[in-house]
Amino acid sequence: MVTAEAERKYPPITEISVATMILVIVGGIYIVSYLPKSVSLALPIGLTVVAAVLLLYNVFSLSRIENFHWESFWLVAKWSFAAYVVIAGMLEYIFIYDDTPGDVLAVLSGALVIYAINIPLLFVFSVARYQDLAVGELREG
Repeated sequence: MVTAEAERKYPPITEISVATMILVIVGGIYIVSYLPKSVSLALPIGLTVVAAVLLLYNVFSLSRIENFHWESFWLVAKWSFAAYVVIAGMLEYIFIYDDTPGDVLAVLSGALVIYAINIPLLFVFSVARYQDLAVGELREG
């Protein structure tokens, strides 16, 4: 039996998160396929900017959801964001240790920030959207 909460219509948070990751991954693969030679950064910068816009849209859309299980959201968020900050930090260290050129490092760092926010956002939304809301927990809009 499907609950009323599971049937609710939500913004396309999951789909936009996946699209955001595809853009970041394509940009990253494009860059590293040229390293250690020089690489044109027009495509990776464009992909990163579009990914950032999609991420901001997702955050905005998520903030507009009413009657959402925010307790579960924040419980999962604090740990998943902490884990992905560590993962992104290790990747950043690798880029710096490998003497990645400054302009390339800036684009890859931007992509890592998007990655470190987007994946946990996808996790926490997926967990919180399927939590049942008790009558007392409904957030009035």
